[in-house]
Amino acid sequence: MRIITGSARGTRLYSPVGDDVRPTTEMTKEGVFSAIQFDLEGRTFLDLFAGSGQMGLEALSRGAREATFVDCSEDSLKILRKNTEKTKLADRSRVIRSEYGEFIKSASRRGQSFDFAYVDPPYGKDLGPELVKRVLRAGLIKPGGILMVETDREELDTASIPAEVMEQIEGIKRYKFSKCFVFFVRVKREEL
Repeated sequence: MRIITGSARGTRLYSPVGDDVRPTTEMTKEGVFSAIQFDLEGRTFLDLFAGSGQMGLEALSRGAREATFVDCSEDSLKILRKNTEKTKLADRSRVIRSEYGEFIKSASRRGQSFDFAYVDPPYGKDLGPELVKRVLRAGLIKPGGILMVETDREELDTASIPAEVMEQIEGIKRYKFSKCFVFFVRVKREEL
């Protein structure tokens, strides 16, 4: 794993060992950032289920103002902290140990929101629709912002997302990268 481009370009990242963490592939990361690269400058980025932190670090390297990394594994967070230091991006990184549901509640209570969020939950649990629902209900994505959900499922079951949440969504795009899919859920822009 390495940073593809930007200020930390080429930096090799430490990676968690074992089957508990499944790093996003370089192909997927490159595709995701190709889609948002011109909108990252000066923006905020949430890396939920962060693992090594490679998605948030890539965003910072490409000009995001700050990134918040959330994971419940202390082993992953130790590696993530080493990666923020190695890339020299620690000063723009906020690392939080939390279970995803607790973080969503806490961030919502604080009124915290992000321009971009990358959510990469464990495969095989079909958490995509649940995360879309929870993140958008909590107001964690700014108007016009994008929630990106990586999954092993070909479809995002929008039928299970409540109507009031679907009303917040401007559009959903699906991208296929090898064996995974990433859904880009754009939140409606504020009306003038």
